[in-house]
Amino acid sequence: QVQLVESGGGLVQAGGSLRLSCEIRLSMHSLNSMGWYRQAPGKQRELVAAMSSGGATTYKDSVKGRFTIARDNTKNMLYLKMNSVNPEDAAVYYCHVDRLLVGWTYDYWGQGTQVAVSS
Repeated sequence: QVQLVESGGGLVQAGGSLRLSCEIRLSMHSLNSMGWYRQAPGKQRELVAAMSSGGATTYKDSVKGRFTIARDNTKNMLYLKMNSVNPEDAAVYYCHVDRLLVGWTYDYWGQGTQVAVSS
């Protein structure tokens, strides 16, 4: 059963903007943290931005000031607004959440959405 569904990826020109969306088919109130990861070809998956249940955010250094993570609990959505995109941002972006349930942590991943950057 698919719990996270990303959308919004595509081709963007360097310097342009893109907004990724993640539909979360889980109770938002049960989530411990949520975030966006990315994986470029030949590289390891890396954290791009994350948000705690309390709303605290953290960003990869190279995206600070350019990317913004946001959530809408009323719509069960997580977003990543990407501004001033550069070729190094090209990757498959994954939505991730973790849920603490009866003492266990469960991780959920989306299927990924491709972001390509033209220079």
